[in-house]
Amino acid sequence: MNFLLLAPLLIPLLTAVTLPLFRHQPNIREAFTLFGGVLLFIATLLLYQSIDWQSPPEQLIAEPIQGLSISLQPDPLGIMFSLLVGFLWPITSLYAIGYMRGHNEENQTRFYIFFALSIAITQGIALSGSLLTLFLFYELLTLATYPLVTHSGTAEAKRAGRLYLGILMGTSILFMLPAIIWSANLAGHLNFILGGILPEETSSTTLNILLLLFVFGCAKTALMPFHRWLPGAMVAPVPVSALLHAVAVVKAGVFTLLKIVLYIIGADQVSQLFSAELLAYLAGFTLVAASIIALRKDNIKARLAYSTIGQLSYIVLAAMLANSASLIGGSMHIASHAFGKITLFFCAGAILLATHKTKVSELNGIGRRIPITMGMFALAALSTIGLPPFAGMWSKWWLIQGTVDSGMIVLTAALLISSLLNLVYLLELPVRAFFYSRVYSSESPTPPQITHMTEAPTLNLVALSITTFICLLLFLFPESWFELLGRLSP
Repeated sequence: MNFLLLAPLLIPLLTAVTLPLFRHQPNIREAFTLFGGVLLFIATLLLYQSIDWQSPPEQLIAEPIQGLSISLQPDPLGIMFSLLVGFLWPITSLYAIGYMRGHNEENQTRFYIFFALSIAITQGIALSGSLLTLFLFYELLTLATYPLVTHSGTAEAKRAGRLYLGILMGTSILFMLPAIIWSANLAGHLNFILGGILPEETSSTTLNILLLLFVFGCAKTALMPFHRWLPGAMVAPVPVSALLHAVAVVKAGVFTLLKIVLYIIGADQVSQLFSAELLAYLAGFTLVAASIIALRKDNIKARLAYSTIGQLSYIVLAAMLANSASLIGGSMHIASHAFGKITLFFCAGAILLATHKTKVSELNGIGRRIPITMGMFALAALSTIGLPPFAGMWSKWWLIQGTVDSGMIVLTAALLISSLLNLVYLLELPVRAFFYSRVYSSESPTPPQITHMTEAPTLNLVALSITTFICLLLFLFPESWFELLGRLSP
């Protein structure tokens, strides 16, 4: 069990260390990346199947100060996150091979090295046994993904990188670190315990302040006003946007917040706090505002970036409501949104490779030329919107139930309004592609016919087809979800 617990970190780490040996042999380099990805998913699956939840395994790495340990110990939420990242790394690697070669990107070896390193760190976040461990990996993830954000080396990418580091590290050091030190002083340790670790006599004022510090310290959640890093990071190559900014980085933020609510402060305590109510309304504002902004964006990746900001706020809202329905919905939304949004990013990249188009207004009529890509985009959009028969329906159902159970009808309305806006700004793309009669762009209303247009490379189509299929599969077979996340109740 100790080996299985360490394997999800060691496999991508060893992959990252080995890849420089094959920098002049791209076929071997990419095959090795895919092999590491498949091996990682097998390791995470074996770990999940082997855990005795009555006595989960624990691996102590270090204890620099008595009571403050750096350790690994899986919990149901962490295992779900670990499986998610483990499954999507080989799929995204498959996609990246087609994209990076099709785009003739430079520094591809460096790209795959930092990609693998980021996966290893994300696994550390998922399997952390203490808040100290999680914080260390949380900070390392920001540093490891910076070279991916600035991969192109352009002035725009460097500006985005500075904004990325400034917001993510600035908030975590100014807000989260003091909250961690304060919590350690109150509890005497930072080990994760379901129901919370803070003493019962902790005042409500202290709890309110701690919650505010933790929420604003987790800027990877992209909660307004600390959201600008995410649209800026879209200058990165599409595979980076797809996994690290639709799954690993942003989901690390909401995952951290859920862990703090469940295992540090305690869900029962959070649900009674005044600051939690204020933050719930801020999340409600963010998810509606981000959807309105997305509706006005013509650039495809910018529209998807603001969509992600709104979707992340669903999970922040769930954490602040902190009732059974909302926590199940928020936890499920980590996975359902990940598969839906990564497919949408995959499709955006495939559109770019096949048509060299980046704007929504340029997509009229292209569905007849690239039907697979635009068809999969439509299906993934339905999942992200929350319509059956796709995975997003389950998480949004539980989220709405959570707002109803809390008696916050305004937030119920916010979720419904946001979903309607999702429908408009996401389905506009396939509607333009399939139902508008001719191809044109905002700059040139009558360009020459693009009879040469074909689908993106096969590797890209295989990857986005797999993630689309999982959106359907998670709707049809949600039992494992419910069984695993049902263990989050104290």
